[in-house]
Amino acid sequence: MRIALTIAGSDSGAGAGIQADLKTFAAHGVYGTSAITAVTAQNTLGVTMFEAVSADLVTAQIEAVVADIGAHAVKTGMLANAAIVEAVAAAVKDLEIPLLVVDPVMIATSGDNLLEPKAVEAYENNLFPLATLITPNLDEAAFFLEATIANRRQMASAAKALAKKFRACAVRMNRPCI
Repeated sequence: MRIALTIAGSDSGAGAGIQADLKTFAAHGVYGTSAITAVTAQNTLGVTMFEAVSADLVTAQIEAVVADIGAHAVKTGMLANAAIVEAVAAAVKDLEIPLLVVDPVMIATSGDNLLEPKAVEAYENNLFPLATLITPNLDEAAFFLEATIANRRQMASAAKALAKKFRACAVRMNRPCI
């Protein structure tokens, strides 16, 4: 059986984060494991509060899972701050994770900010270059490119620009949830 590790925040409403990733993995016959980066208090109306765990604890979770269970692939979600982004990048390198999918979660569907501003540079310099695939939504892609993306043609151009900017990783543009 294939094993995937989700490194993301815990969504108490179970509509996103590790809960959604684990449900998706199971639906596709993949054994899912997790490393929690933050705990949120949220429901379908929004995020009322969140607290990031320490980068050292994130690293320890990743190492514990990979050492015992393994991971054919890793998918990231909410990483919350630069220290966690850098810790995840270091673990991916050190543990030689073969497939990395990076979802640069910045803002919740409700509009709540889920990423400290300093973390953007850590994504660009440390994590995106390691990614097999990045999956920004339209707003995130526009942010990283400092551009407007308003139609399918611009989506295709943005995906190519992101792939070029971040050293030829693949890009799958996601529309924001409504």
